[in-house]
Amino acid sequence: MKIRTLIYAPFFKHGDLAIFWLRFLVGIGLLTHGYGKLFTGSFTGFADSVSHLGLPFPQLMASLAAGSEFFGGIFLALGFGTRFTAFMIFCTMSVALFVRHADDPFSIKEKAFLYWGAVSTIMITGSGKYSLDYWIKRTINQYSDG
Repeated sequence: MKIRTLIYAPFFKHGDLAIFWLRFLVGIGLLTHGYGKLFTGSFTGFADSVSHLGLPFPQLMASLAAGSEFFGGIFLALGFGTRFTAFMIFCTMSVALFVRHADDPFSIKEKAFLYWGAVSTIMITGSGKYSLDYWIKRTINQYSDG
């Protein structure tokens, strides 16, 4: 057996598991991040910080951002509407990274940067085999063939 096969084969063989693990961890992290904004009484402060960014409709934008983190986190963890959900979170993290924390040192913007990178990877890879998206697609195909 070739050494290259021993080193690389396990990673390629379990790609869907790796995608699931990334999706799940990022989803749980975002879920807790959004939960703090929506349900702990800190939404008003978050909405005020959004209004200082100069974005139109700051209350609506704050609601969409917090919702994309909380509900998007749930959807990512489950693998439901994965690419669309990842895109919405990508937009939220783009504003956080390039607008809200634009002048901050990297140590402050690091969390937004990591979420931004992770959801962009999920947008590219999709949900993988261990997801509701895969199960729904397989179920639809099973019943549409008959």
